[in-house]
Amino acid sequence: MTEEEYIAKRLDDQIEWYDKKSMWNQKWYKRLKTAEFVLAASVPVLVAFVTYHWFIKVAIATAGSAVAVISAVHGLYNFHENWIEYRSVCEALKREKHLYLTRSGIYTETENPFSLLVDRVESIMARENIAWAQVHRQKVSVPQRAVLDRSSSTGS
Repeated sequence: MTEEEYIAKRLDDQIEWYDKKSMWNQKWYKRLKTAEFVLAASVPVLVAFVTYHWFIKVAIATAGSAVAVISAVHGLYNFHENWIEYRSVCEALKREKHLYLTRSGIYTETENPFSLLVDRVESIMARENIAWAQVHRQKVSVPQRAVLDRSSSTGS
């Protein structure tokens, strides 16, 4: 693969992917957090009117339940963590590209700057992939441990 092909098909493609995913996760994080704040703040206000209308009790219960669901969705999808991680990787990849193209920093005194670029870019992406896999492996293993703990405590 040539230098131009690598930059266009691998590096630029990954920068674009991480940029889009970061923005998507940021958008959903902010949307859900805003909804969570508004719903949570509405509960004390609604409590003041609970004796006036029967449907206020329903609204309070709905708002409380919605806050719990939104919190669970945050825990499940990790929008905030993904936003930060993807933005960090995107910016690291952009930095490597700019240092390489300007032959600055680590790329000034190397015999094969393209090989160094490939090594560094692939290392950045590999670290992110490993971190992602570890997070998802932990999420899968936690419920399994809970099931095992429950079955051992009942004596079965």
